Amino acid sequence: MRIKLKYILLLLVCLSAQHVFAQYGQPNRTRPLPTRDTIKQPTRQISDDEMLDSLRKKEDNKKDSVVYNSKFIRVTNESLLNDSTQTFAIDTGITNFENYSPLLDPRNPRIHLGNTGLAQRSLLFEPVKTIGFDVGLHALDIYEIRPQDIKYYNTRVPYSLLSLFNGFGSSAEQLFKIIHTQNVKPNWNVGFNLNFNGSRGFYSYSNVLGQNASGLNAAIFTWYESKSKRYNLLGNAIFNNLKAPETGSILKDDIFTDPSNQPFFKNSAPVRLPNSYENWNNKSIYIKQFYYLGRIDSLNKGKDNSKVLPTQRVAHTFYVQNGRYNYIQSDQDTYNVFPDYYYSDRRSRDSLVYTHIQNEFSYSFYLRSKSVKFVKNELKLDLGLAHDFWHYTQFVSDTALNQYGAKFIHQARVQSSTFQDITLKAKLSYRFSDRIGLDADFRQIAQGRNFGNYLYDAKLILAGGNRVGKIILEAYSQNSSPPMVYTNWVSNHYIFHNDFSNQKTTSLSFNYINNPLQLDIKAEYFLIANYLYFTAQPGGNDAHPAQLGNDINLLKISIGKNLKWRRLHFDNYVVYQKTDYQSTLRTPEIYTYSNLYFTSTLFNVLQSSIGINVRYNTEYVAPSYAVGLGQFYNGPNVTFSSYPIAGVYFKATLQRTNLFLMYDYANQGLSSKGYYTVNRYPQQDHLLKFGVSWTFYN
Repeated sequence: MRIKLKYILLLLVCLSAQHVFAQYGQPNRTRPLPTRDTIKQPTRQISDDEMLDSLRKKEDNKKDSVVYNSKFIRVTNESLLNDSTQTFAIDTGITNFENYSPLLDPRNPRIHLGNTGLAQRSLLFEPVKTIGFDVGLHALDIYEIRPQDIKYYNTRVPYSLLSLFNGFGSSAEQLFKIIHTQNVKPNWNVGFNLNFNGSRGFYSYSNVLGQNASGLNAAIFTWYESKSKRYNLLGNAIFNNLKAPETGSILKDDIFTDPSNQPFFKNSAPVRLPNSYENWNNKSIYIKQFYYLGRIDSLNKGKDNSKVLPTQRVAHTFYVQNGRYNYIQSDQDTYNVFPDYYYSDRRSRDSLVYTHIQNEFSYSFYLRSKSVKFVKNELKLDLGLAHDFWHYTQFVSDTALNQYGAKFIHQARVQSSTFQDITLKAKLSYRFSDRIGLDADFRQIAQGRNFGNYLYDAKLILAGGNRVGKIILEAYSQNSSPPMVYTNWVSNHYIFHNDFSNQKTTSLSFNYINNPLQLDIKAEYFLIANYLYFTAQPGGNDAHPAQLGNDINLLKISIGKNLKWRRLHFDNYVVYQKTDYQSTLRTPEIYTYSNLYFTSTLFNVLQSSIGINVRYNTEYVAPSYAVGLGQFYNGPNVTFSSYPIAGVYFKATLQRTNLFLMYDYANQGLSSKGYYTVNRYPQQDHLLKFGVSWTFYN
C-alpha cells in the first residue's frame, strides 16, 4: 500500500510540474533558450506514463543495489594454498568468543605465571614436530605472530575488525586487536594486523612499571594473484615485541592457606624481584611465490567454494628473521631466586641475538583425470629443498678495567656461531576416491650442523559419508637435535655445556570424527627415547637440563562430544593421559572442559547465548619456573589441591558486533580461595570481564 501511495504522489508531482512549466511553452523571442548545439531539434513532450515509468525504474534500481555482507570477504592461509587456490567466507560467529586469550583455549589448556602475557606452556603433553636448529626458548611463543599465522584475504569492499577485551574496574588483563584489509585491485589485496597487550596482573606492585606485561604485534601482508590464475605471491612483514615480568613470585606463599586471616592486599604484594623481566623482539620478512604450469582445472567455477587446481607447480619461499632475547635484572637477589651468579650479583643483561635466512625451492606434480567433478585416483608429488643459514651471538653484562684502572660495565660477547643446514623434503598424496586418501611427508637434513635429523609422517584417511564419519590413522617418527639452551648456554645465572643425544619420538594415533554426531575421538601412543627436560636437585632451585636414559611410554586419549536439545547445548572435552614416568612428565592424568549454554534470539535481532563453562584437572606435581632462563623445570615435589574453575557468561551478536560479559572464576571462595598451576605462582582471581568486536565492511 505504501508503494502505491508513493507512485500516486509521484504522479501528482509530475502533473503539477507540467502545469507549472506550461507557461514556458512559448519562449520569449528576445531571450533565446540555451541549446546543446547549433542545430535546432524538435522538442518531444514526455507523457505522464513515461515519466512515471522512469521514476519507477529509478526507484527499482535503488532496491537492486548491492548489499554487502560477510560472503563478499574471502579468507585463506598458506597451508590452504599448498594444493590449490581456495578461499572461505570469514567467520562472524561467537563460538568460543569468551575464550579470547590463548591461555583459555578449551582444547589446549596452559599453565602459566598468572595472567596473559607471562611465561606459559601446555598443561598436557604436546610434542613438537620440528627438526633442525632450535634455540629452545618458547615460553612466550603463543603471544607472537608468525608467518604461518597470517591470513590472506580477497575482498570486494574494505574490511576491518576491531576487538577489545578488558576487566571491569581492573587492568589485570587488557587486550586490543585490529585487522584491516582491502583490495587495491580485483586480484591484489593488502592489509595489516595490530595487537596490543597491557596487562598488569593480579599480584604485584602496581606502581612498578617493570611488573606490567606488555606486548605489541604488528604485521603487514599482501596477496597477489595474476589474472590468468597461474601466478600467486604471498608476502608479510612482522614485528613482535613482548615484555614479560619475571618477579620470582610474591613473598607470601600461603595466601590461600594462611590461618591468621590477616589483611592481604594483592595489588601491593611484595615480590622477590621487583625489577626483573624478559623482553623478546623479532622482525621478519616472508615472501612466497608459486606458478602453475601446464593445464589448470577449475572446481565449482563461479561459486563461493571454487578451486583452481594445478597440474604442475613451482614455488620459492624466502624468509629472513632477526631476533633478540633479553633478560633484565636490576635487583639484588635477596631471596635466593637464582642458584648462583657468574658475572654480577645484582645486575643481569643477558641477551641472545640471532639471524635466520631460509630459501626453499619446490616442484609439485599432480596427476588426475580431466574430469575433476569427482576426486578419484589423484596423485600429487612434492619435491623440495630448503637451505637454512643461522648466525647467533650471546652477550652478558660484565665489568672490566679501563686504561686508568677504573671498573666499567660493558656487554661482553661470550659465544658466537655461524652454520648452515640443507633439508630435503618430499610429500606424496594419493586419493583413491573422495573417501580414501593417503598422505606421506618426509623431511631429512642431508647436510649441515644438524645432519641426521628427520621427520617421517604418514596418514591414511577413510571416510564413510557424512553420517558415518571418517577415520584418520597417523604414524610418525622423529629424530631431532637438542635445543641450544640444553647444550650450549651462557648467562649470568646459568651456564650449560652438555653433549646430549638426539631425542627420538615414535607415535601412532587413531582419530574418529563424526560431524553430524558432533563426536571426536582420538587415541595417541608415544614412545620417547632420550627425553630432554629441566630438573633440579631435591628441594633446590638449581635448574639444569637433563636427559632420561630410559624410554618413556605415554598414552593419550581425547574425547569431544557435543549434545543438543532444542536450544540447550552441552559441549564436552575430556583428555586422559597415562605415562610410566609421571615424576618426569609432570602433567595431570585427567583434564575436562564442559560448556552448558542456552541460545535464544532476544528482541528478534539479538542472537545470544547464556551459559557456564567449567575446567578441571586432577592433582599433579606442579612444575617450577626458572627466572632468567625461561624454562619450567621439575623442582620441589609440591602437589596442589585441584578444584573446578567455573565461569558464567553472556554473549551475543547484533548485526556486525559481537560482545560478551563473563564472570571468570565465579566459584572462588566456594570450593577454594584460589589455585596454582605452577609452584609459587598464584593464578588469576575472580574477575568480571567483557569483550567486544566490531566488524566493518561497506
